[in-house]
Amino acid sequence: MTVDVEDYFHVAALSKVIHPDQWDTLEYRVERSTDRLLGIFSDAGITATFFVLGWVAKKSPQLVRAIHAAGHEVASHGMSHKLVYNQSEAEFREETQESKACLEDLIAGPVLGYRASTYSITSRSLWALDVLHELGFEYDSSIFPIRHDLYGIPDAPKRPGYVTTPRGHKIVEFPMCAAKLLGLDVPVSGGGYFRLLPYQVTQWGLRKLNNHEQRPFAFYLHPWEIDPGQPRIRASLLSRFRHYTNLSVTEQRLRVLLREFKFSSMSAVLCELGLLAPSAR
Repeated sequence: MTVDVEDYFHVAALSKVIHPDQWDTLEYRVERSTDRLLGIFSDAGITATFFVLGWVAKKSPQLVRAIHAAGHEVASHGMSHKLVYNQSEAEFREETQESKACLEDLIAGPVLGYRASTYSITSRSLWALDVLHELGFEYDSSIFPIRHDLYGIPDAPKRPGYVTTPRGHKIVEFPMCAAKLLGLDVPVSGGGYFRLLPYQVTQWGLRKLNNHEQRPFAFYLHPWEIDPGQPRIRASLLSRFRHYTNLSVTEQRLRVLLREFKFSSMSAVLCELGLLAPSAR
């Protein structure tokens, strides 16, 4: 179980109508919705990995400490929510290092995992894996083996494992997941797919991965996805469809999902698979 800790105004779907200069002027809701997720996970008795945006960590250091104190894994979601392939390598290195250092100071411990905003490590930005290795990350969870207008590497490995970076280093990749349906890869990892598709699609896909393919899956969501009271931003019809559809049912669906499947943090699963040393956690 993973959570990308960002607020509603950070998302790529609204980036054409909300500029980062406006973020501090908008209603800030991520603390309340993340606290609600912590309560839901506590009720279910699970631990999760929280990929925290550096911008949020700096604004709400107590939230990061609360996540850590509740026994969850704190990982990095970068600093500014810029798409990796729109950054230079130097810019990516600088902001990723800043985010990692900020989080490690807050939890007084190592940050092992990274997830790019909008899964933007693609075939044209694989150089980012070398930067993650250089900065001391143990694993990445940014690659989605599907076709999408903003992200995806369709032929990427679908199981967690070591990948070779462009410069010949090794790093563990825990990819997002899709299940085959009529020859098509149907995303069942959560997020918008969890809200837009009938719950039964996610349920079927995750059972297929666990029971038939004998592999773990990575599930994700954002705090704003259980916040139906968030402000409505005037954006394109497609952006509004992607962002606002079924917000009112996400929490209920999540509670059902937590009853039907077994969840843990990403680092714990990687340790069970022998891809991460227990001492690294």
